[in-house]
Amino acid sequence: MCTQGLDQPRTLAAEDVSARAEHFEARVAAEDKIEPPDWMPDAYRALLIRQIAQHAHSEIVGMLPEGNWLSRAPSLRRKGILLAKVQDEAGHGLYLYSAAETLGVTRDELVDQLLAGTAKYSSIFNYPTLTWADVGAVGWLVDGAAIMNQVPLCRCSYGPYARAMVRICREESFHQRQGFELLTVLAQGTPAQHAMAQDALDRWWWPAVMMFGPPDSESTHNDRSLRWKVKRFTNDELRQKFVDLTVPQAQFLALTVPDPDLAYDGEHWRFGKPDWSEFKRVVKGDGPCNRERLVARRTAHEDGAWVREAAVAHAAKRVLV
Repeated sequence: MCTQGLDQPRTLAAEDVSARAEHFEARVAAEDKIEPPDWMPDAYRALLIRQIAQHAHSEIVGMLPEGNWLSRAPSLRRKGILLAKVQDEAGHGLYLYSAAETLGVTRDELVDQLLAGTAKYSSIFNYPTLTWADVGAVGWLVDGAAIMNQVPLCRCSYGPYARAMVRICREESFHQRQGFELLTVLAQGTPAQHAMAQDALDRWWWPAVMMFGPPDSESTHNDRSLRWKVKRFTNDELRQKFVDLTVPQAQFLALTVPDPDLAYDGEHWRFGKPDWSEFKRVVKGDGPCNRERLVARRTAHEDGAWVREAAVAHAAKRVLV
């Protein structure tokens, strides 16, 4: 069954559904933007809700690994930079929840799914930040991988998602440069600082490579996402772009990528096979910090209940006045 725009009747004759589906496919093929009032297939709506919600959850949960270092940053300058970044991630989550709401799902529904542990978010945020160098590695590698994945989303066929991604990508690009600058200072510092930077790369490299999702041969969403121009590249294509860009950066830092199979073939950096069993285990909830992350989010949600209640009461009061 297919779905009308949010303000239109949902029951259509079969011939009407077929005609609307054909028109929808033609618009997507022509690079038109689909907007909230427009007719769209149920499967397109469901695909977008799943992807945007997962993206929003990742931004919110992604505040936690770096937030772990806010009180331990080595200088006031570094603390200010990190505070600004964590604040940006919260904003990204809000933009994305708002985009999802245009598809007919409420923010409360999405947050409840996250807190219940039934919603997915990026597996990489279930790894701990053990040293200050990890803050740099998250900026350089995690945000670098995010940019590789998200810049094409600025051309997503769904208008609200595409427009939200423009600002998000600008800010993520800044975050990536901040992380690389932090690791540059460490890598060019004392032997102990260089070792700290290498240790961070050793632990974050493979989770970052797996950030793009399972290999194309195992992906269940690639074909439809590409056809409807929600995505522009496959998981494996994005992964290769990331490795090609990042290996020379590691060489500049005089750091060694922890992959014995890494080799340049004259066009691309060929790399080893990630541990997909680890990826699946973390996605299913058995990563180093899965439980810790959900406990932290639930606690924050409960502690912030009075703020939400006050905001709702204030808004209601203004309406009455």
